[in-house]
Amino acid sequence: MEILALLTKMMLAFCAVNIYAVSLMYLHGAVKVLAIIAGIAFVLVLCVFPCKSREGGRLGRMHRGSHLMKIFLVDVTAEIAGCIYYAVSGKWGLTLTINCIIAFILLALMFLVSALRIYTSSVQIGVKWRVLGMIFAFIPVINVIILLKMIKLTDAEYRTECDRLALDRSREQERVCATKYPILMVHGVFFRDVRAFNYWGRIPQALEKNGAKIYYGCQQSADSVAGCAVELKAKIDEIVAKEKCGKVNIIAHSKGGLDSRYAISMLGAGDKVASLTTINTPHRGCQFADYLLSKVPESFKNGLADKYNAALKKLGDTKPDFIAAVTDLTASACERMNSICEDVKGVYYQSVGSRSVSAMGGRFPLNLTYSFVKYFDGPNDGLVSVESMKWGEKFIFAESHGKRGITHGDIIDLNRENIKDFDVREFYVGIVKELKEKGF
Repeated sequence: MEILALLTKMMLAFCAVNIYAVSLMYLHGAVKVLAIIAGIAFVLVLCVFPCKSREGGRLGRMHRGSHLMKIFLVDVTAEIAGCIYYAVSGKWGLTLTINCIIAFILLALMFLVSALRIYTSSVQIGVKWRVLGMIFAFIPVINVIILLKMIKLTDAEYRTECDRLALDRSREQERVCATKYPILMVHGVFFRDVRAFNYWGRIPQALEKNGAKIYYGCQQSADSVAGCAVELKAKIDEIVAKEKCGKVNIIAHSKGGLDSRYAISMLGAGDKVASLTTINTPHRGCQFADYLLSKVPESFKNGLADKYNAALKKLGDTKPDFIAAVTDLTASACERMNSICEDVKGVYYQSVGSRSVSAMGGRFPLNLTYSFVKYFDGPNDGLVSVESMKWGEKFIFAESHGKRGITHGDIIDLNRENIKDFDVREFYVGIVKELKEKGF
C-alpha cells in the first residue's frame, strides 16, 4: 500500500508541475487561472505533508524528507526526458519554455524541502554524505547516486529507529535495566565525559529508557592508571553517598577498565562495587604500544606529548600526562599491573570483546592501526587484541556478519552508526538486563 501511494503521488506531482503546459494550451480565462493555482497548491501541500509517518519529531521529519526526495527524483527525471523529447522533435515553443521554467521552480522547491529535512534529521548519513551531497549537488549522475544513497540510509534508519521505539514501549513496564545498583560508565583514554558529545553514543539513553540509573566516571582523559583510579574511587564514593545504594555496577571501556580494576583492587573500592564489565579493555596490554615507545625517538615522543597535553587541558584535564597514559597500555606495564592487582572477592568480573574484519572496516585512525596491531597482537578491534580483552568469569564476544566487523569505537557507539546484524544499544540492554537478573 505504501508503494502504491508513493507511485500515485509521483504521478500526481508530475501532472501538477506540468499542468501549466496543458492550461496554457487548452484552457482560457478563469479556468486557466484556477488550474495553475491548483497545480501550485498541490505541490506546496506535497512539500508540507508528503506522507504519513509512524513516528513524529526527528524521525517523522526524516521520513517525509526521504519520501519527498523519491517523488522529486522520479519527477525531475520525467521532466528532463520530456524536455529532450520536445526539443528533438522540434515541438519546442514559448508555451513549453514557460512550463519548464515553472516546473523547474516547483521541483527546486521540492528538492530544497526534502534535502533540508534529511540534512537536519538523519544521523546515519553522517558528515561524509552531507559534504559529498553539497560538493556534487550540480554534477549530473553523481548527484543522483548520492541522493539514492541518502534515501537508502534514511529509509533504513527510519525502520530501525521505529522498531526500537516500538520495542522499548512494549517492555516499558518491565524496566529490564533497572538494576539494584546504579551504573557507572567509565570512558577510555583521550576522551572526557562532556554533555555536548556523549562518549557512549546512544547507549545511555537506551539503558535509561529501560530503567537504568546512569552516572559517568569523569576522570582525566590522559593520565596513568593509578591517577585515573584515584578519581574513579572518589566518584564511586560520591555516587554511593548520594544514592545511599551501597554499591555501583561499573561498565568501563578500553583503558577505563584498567582504571576501574586498579580502583577496586588497590584503592579499596571493592566493597562499593557489585560488578565490573570491561569493554574491549587491554588487560594484557598492547605489544604494538611497546614497540612504538621503544622505537620512537625521545624528542618526537616529548614533542607529541606536549601538543596532546596542551590540547587536553583545553578539553578539561587539569593535569594531563600523555606519556603515562600510553605507557600504562603497553604489554609490559599491564603484566606488572596484573601481578599486583588481584580481583577482589565479592565483585563480579566479566568482559566484552569484538574485532574488526579488515582495515577497511574501521574509521580513521583505526583503519590505519588495525594491520600493525594484527601483526604484533593478532585479531583486534583496531587497537586491542581479542586475547587481551578477556577478563573475569565470563567473556562476551560481540560480532556482526559480513565484512564490517565491530571496531574499538563501534562497541561504544562512538559514531552513532547502525551496523547490520548488530544492534549496539540492544547489546548493552542485554548486558545490563543480565546484571539485574543476577541481583546486581
